[in-house]
Amino acid sequence: MSELLVEPLLEDLDLDYEGLHVVAIGGGHGLAQALLAVQDYADVITAIVNVADDGGSSGRLAPALGIPPPGDIRRALLALSPEETLWRRLIEYRFEGGDIAGHSLGNLILAALTEFSGSFEDALRTAARLLEARGNVVPVSPQPLHLEATIDGVDVVGQVAVALARGRLEELRLLPTDAPASLEALEAISDADQIVIGPGSLFTSLASCLKVSGIAEALNASEAQVVYINNLTTQDGETLGMDAVDHVEALLHHTGINAPDVVVANEGSFAVPVTVEALRADGERLERLGIRLETGDLADPTADWPQHAPARLGAILRRLA
Repeated sequence: MSELLVEPLLEDLDLDYEGLHVVAIGGGHGLAQALLAVQDYADVITAIVNVADDGGSSGRLAPALGIPPPGDIRRALLALSPEETLWRRLIEYRFEGGDIAGHSLGNLILAALTEFSGSFEDALRTAARLLEARGNVVPVSPQPLHLEATIDGVDVVGQVAVALARGRLEELRLLPTDAPASLEALEAISDADQIVIGPGSLFTSLASCLKVSGIAEALNASEAQVVYINNLTTQDGETLGMDAVDHVEALLHHTGINAPDVVVANEGSFAVPVTVEALRADGERLERLGIRLETGDLADPTADWPQHAPARLGAILRRLA
């Protein structure tokens, strides 16, 4: 197994990358769509991924094995590895029966690689090489984080509970409060030419990344262009009743990041599920915040649930870069 581990693999990697370096920050399905989009034009890609997930297979594995929740990380690796290979099929596979029902084989492989190498970060590099990934995937913090929020005066504990709770989110907290950002994440932000935030769950994917100690400071010090990709719809529970600019203002308020240079928002029509509302961005309100608005027909017409079409999104991001 040693031939699969990261140290021998690094020997033939050229680490002095040149070209356009794009950093994408977030988690879940939204980050995956952003990564598919930036592959059309970026030379170097780094995904900085949320590690506050406590649901599903990730929520069961992380506390038992002492690793960051691997689910969003696995999804990002797959997004950067679009070629259909045996390794991709293995990483995608999910068990349906027995004691391991619901577990993703990819999550278990990442846990095993961590055991072999002694480092979760090395395990990710190894998995990326096995998948022939077109970029790097970095956990926002080297340790698992826990999300708490105060919503309408009530304390809500856990990422899943926060996502489902209805009401106005008054305060968002990450525990432990002194958990550091990954050094690799900070270096990627410092080296970036373009930083893409979103799309994704506003509080449980995006804010939970940006609140990690050191991340907002690194973003605010960066000379890169910062782009926020607005969601297509509200999220039932987490952002119900919020409009597009409310999303931006909440992100700034709860994380301390500076206003992004650009907000990318959808202006096309698409089928909107009855439980949510389509988001349209008010350019004048954004301009008062010092933010430029870029719009396009961004929804994927073939998707069962509203999602961005990577090619359409990538065309706008390429033009901005």
